[in-house]
Amino acid sequence: MRHPIHVTSEIGELKTVLLHRPGKEVENLTPEFLHKLLFDDIPYLPTIQKEHDYFANALKNRGVEVLYLENLLTEVLSSEEIRLQFIDQFLAESKSNVNGARETLKEYLLSFPTDQMVDKMIAGVMKTEIEEGKKTHLYEFMADHYPFYLDPMPNLYFTRDPAAAIGNGLSINRMREGARRRESMFMEYIIKYHPRFAKHDVPVWLNRDYEFAIEGGDELILSKSTVAIGVSARTSARAIEKLALNLFKRQSDITKIVAVEIPKSRAFMHLDTVFTMVDYDKFTIHPAIQGPDGNMRIYILEKGKDPEHVKITERSNLTECLKEVLGLDEIQLIPCGGGDVIASAREQWNDGSNTLAISPGVVVTYDRNYVSNELLRASGIEVIEVPSSELSRGRGGPRCMSMPIMREDI
Repeated sequence: MRHPIHVTSEIGELKTVLLHRPGKEVENLTPEFLHKLLFDDIPYLPTIQKEHDYFANALKNRGVEVLYLENLLTEVLSSEEIRLQFIDQFLAESKSNVNGARETLKEYLLSFPTDQMVDKMIAGVMKTEIEEGKKTHLYEFMADHYPFYLDPMPNLYFTRDPAAAIGNGLSINRMREGARRRESMFMEYIIKYHPRFAKHDVPVWLNRDYEFAIEGGDELILSKSTVAIGVSARTSARAIEKLALNLFKRQSDITKIVAVEIPKSRAFMHLDTVFTMVDYDKFTIHPAIQGPDGNMRIYILEKGKDPEHVKITERSNLTECLKEVLGLDEIQLIPCGGGDVIASAREQWNDGSNTLAISPGVVVTYDRNYVSNELLRASGIEVIEVPSSELSRGRGGPRCMSMPIMREDI
């Protein structure tokens, strides 16, 4: 089998992608805990699953191999030794020691078949699920106390963020928010132990134990030699520089990291919520990230004379920077919502700029962003629309919901 990870562009024909089908975890959202769990609303489970299945089938119909995160992890945990190791680490990272219920929770999780145990870990464990006779702490008897022993993981269907394929390797990411930090554990175990990956010694360019945050929604593979990374609400400049240093030391294809600063707000969560590549020379963009005359704060990181330091040069114009790093005479920026003050803000909120390219000039988008979709078509892009009334409530689009691990070179 050829190397199982290979992504050298945003637009090369998509061959294999990793998804997670939303489950019971989204039903464990309540208004009181939405903010803590990073949601603005509560999706309706039967409909969000139908929409996600439509999305997965749209990819399969174009010849894309769809892998499910939960299935790969279940296969990894078929080994009793690895299963026990994973549960111990999961409980430790869930801070279950704080309430003294660790052994009770471990026993409870191990009572399920492996596939159901994985679903339960993602869905969360409520206090009401543990038998009254096994409760030993005063707070466990309090009806108004926080309802979960283990928090649900409703953001997991955004598989883009916990890890990102770069060339033949991965960044396995430290997530910014505590509500998402356990998610990258799943990919760490899959890469290390799943037979599809383990025998290939997949390079990990940055580990999840690095102290500064980086998330996959900010990592865009512009070409074989250039990666763009957003300096955002979720990704730190220090993590970008560390990733750049590691890449420059350990491989030779990627020679430039383009760090793009974007506003640090909920609407502009990651770089891919305001900017994606849809063809060789075409990009979607939310105009609000650009200043007068298209100016922004952009930095190109390259290998320095000293291997412990990068060479940093500044740019101010995104169009000119993209032409420079991609060797193009012209590029086209397609504005979300056409740049209209209302349509662009509305469609940006519903991820109008968050497209998933499955080949050059062919993208998957949400159907609700009709202004942006028509602009894409007018620019010669084939648009595959997926229903999105519930999927969009999580504030992420088709790119957010997918982790490509294999693309053809362009």
